[in-house]
Parts: sequence; structure tokens; C-alpha cells
Amino acid sequence: MANFILIGLCIIAGILFRKSKTLPKDAHKGINAWIIYIALPATSFKYLPHISWSNELLFPALAPICVWLLGWLVITLYAKYSKISRATSGGLKLVSSLSNTSFIGFPLIIAYFSEKEIATAIICDQVTFTLLSTIGIVVAIRSSQQQKLSAKLVFKKVLTFPPLLGCILALILPRFINLSPLDVLFDKLSGTVGPLALFSIGLQLKFGGWFSEIKHISFALSYKLILAPLSILIIALVLGMNGMITKITIFEMAMPTLLTAGVVADQYNLNPKVSNLVVGVGILLSFITTFFWWLLLTQTNLL
Repeated sequence: MANFILIGLCIIAGILFRKSKTLPKDAHKGINAWIIYIALPATSFKYLPHISWSNELLFPALAPICVWLLGWLVITLYAKYSKISRATSGGLKLVSSLSNTSFIGFPLIIAYFSEKEIATAIICDQVTFTLLSTIGIVVAIRSSQQQKLSAKLVFKKVLTFPPLLGCILALILPRFINLSPLDVLFDKLSGTVGPLALFSIGLQLKFGGWFSEIKHISFALSYKLILAPLSILIIALVLGMNGMITKITIFEMAMPTLLTAGVVADQYNLNPKVSNLVVGVGILLSFITTFFWWLLLTQTNLL
């Protein structure tokens, strides 16, 4: 319950601060910089060194990639049919195809399943961050109207994206250095991701004129909250997979948009209004949709 209260409190606080004009107009950019340069790399150091890898974890590792590829295809076809701008298309690809597997996902897994299932969720989470740090950045650059795409620019942006550097270092350094004394520090820093990202969304979230964007928002959320987890469920059924790891993976793919995807969309000016509405509205709707996914996964004999 405390996590649900925190989500609402952070978003509402951001909205109130924006309306009261207490903070500078671009205050969210400073918050986003902290998230990307400090908090997200710390998240990699918090989790990655402690994962015990096995063949069973291939499914939660591959599921986010499947959701991303299908989402990219779905949004590409939608953009062509709707004739929307490249920036809007890029923003929708980011906020439709990456799941909030940690800040929303972890608490819901604990609430609906148990804390020990977080091990599976961590795999989904780190693969999702890697997708954002690589392919997501490439999509953002290509979709940005401010930057021309070149191999050198893509290479530089991807390799200097702090969350990706954090992932790489978190996989390599523990093999040579004992980082366990810093676990408490990494825990504290990574704990700032959710509250600050939600606060940043609240600072930018404006519901005025939302009806004119309802088509884009509805399409993006229909894929993220329904079609994405459904596609992973179908894959599991076709492959004859079952068990708790399979259920947790599908449940994680039913989460709303990764908060940092909205941050990146804002950084590259990919229609941040629509992107943040998808993030904000998706969080609210996910509390309803994930309940039905939990029922489907645990109260039926599908898996």
C-alpha cells in the first residue's frame, strides 16, 4: 500500500509544484539528469552482481526483446496509417514498448505473488534498461528533429549513455573488485529513481488538451497493457511453458511504461506531452489491468 501512496504522492506533488510555479520552468531537466547520470547506473550495481544466471532465465531475458520488436512494428504501422510526425512516432515507440519492471513491477509482484519472485523480475528489468540504453537511444536520435543520424553520432550516444555504462561496469567490475561494501550506497541511490521520475512526470503532466491526443494515448496503452503481455502469453502457450518464472515474466510485461522512457522522450523532444500522458495515464490504468492479468495467470489453468 505504501508504494501505491508514494506513486500518487509524487505525481500529485509534481503537478502542484508546476501549478504553483514554485520551481523554474525547466526544473524537470535537472531531475532527469540526476536519474540518468546517477540513479540508473546505481540500479545496475545494486542488482546485476547478485544475479545467479541459468537457462530458465532465458524466457524473462527474451520477453522484453519480443515486446520491443512487436511494439516497434505496431507503432511503425500505426504511424504510417495515422500520418503522425517522426517525433511523435519515436516517442510512442519508446513509451509503448518498454515496461516499468521495477518501480511499479517489483511492488506489484510482492503484493500479488511473493518477494522471492523479484529474482525473475530483475532479469526483465535489466534487459529492459539495456534496450532503452541501446536501441531506444538509436530510435530517439533517428526520431529527433534536432539531430541528423550518423554512425559516429549513434556510436557516441549509445556508448556514453550512463545507464548502459552502468550495466557494463556492473557486470565487469565485481569480477575484479569486491563492491559489496558499497551495496548500501547503491541501494540508496537507486531508490531515488522511482520518486524523482514520477515527480518529474508530474512537473510535465498537463491534462489540458488531452482529448485531442486520445487516439495516440489509447493505441499506445492498448498495446502496452494488453497486447504486449498477451503476445508473451501466446508464445509461452505455443512453447508449452509453465511455472512461476513464466507467470512472473508475463506479469512484468503487463506493467505500464518504463518511467525513464518518458525522460528520454523529453530529452529528445519526441512529443513529450503525449509521451508523458501515456506514462501517467498508463500507471493509473495498470492498477486495474494488472489485477486482471494476475487473475488470468493464477486462477486459470492456462499455465
